[in-house]
Amino acid sequence: MKVKSPKDFWSGLMFIGIGLFFAVWAVTHYQMGTAVRMGPAYFPAVLGGLLAVLGAAILIESFALEGEPVAQFHFRPLILLSLGCVLYGYLMKPLGLVGATAALVYVSAFGGHEFKWKEVTFLYVVLMLFSWLVFVKGLTLPFPIWPAAFE
Repeated sequence: MKVKSPKDFWSGLMFIGIGLFFAVWAVTHYQMGTAVRMGPAYFPAVLGGLLAVLGAAILIESFALEGEPVAQFHFRPLILLSLGCVLYGYLMKPLGLVGATAALVYVSAFGGHEFKWKEVTFLYVVLMLFSWLVFVKGLTLPFPIWPAAFE
């Protein structure tokens, strides 16, 4: 058997692996229940099973249909997006919503293939305004807005 679509082959394997992991984890660590009275394992087990079935369909299809090869993997976007999220979590208390959102937006934007200061700054201002309106004013969550030194 020859793999005609490597991208579909690897994505199918990934879906099967993730789906089976969560289905098995849910069934072994939680009570399953029944369809009428669902336990805590029911939903993750069913979703994991569906994901594994979808992965199997994609995997089988990779042997039949021609497809594009797997693109080169880039570590920079993965690392910088993860770093931006971690920084947001750690900087929320000392720098407030303004500083933590700035760290998230600018560090994550460096992960892209092009970085334009004006576009990223506009994105930051819009995201900051939206976050303030929704979370601080709308939901009245007790987020610090400014760094502790400014309040």
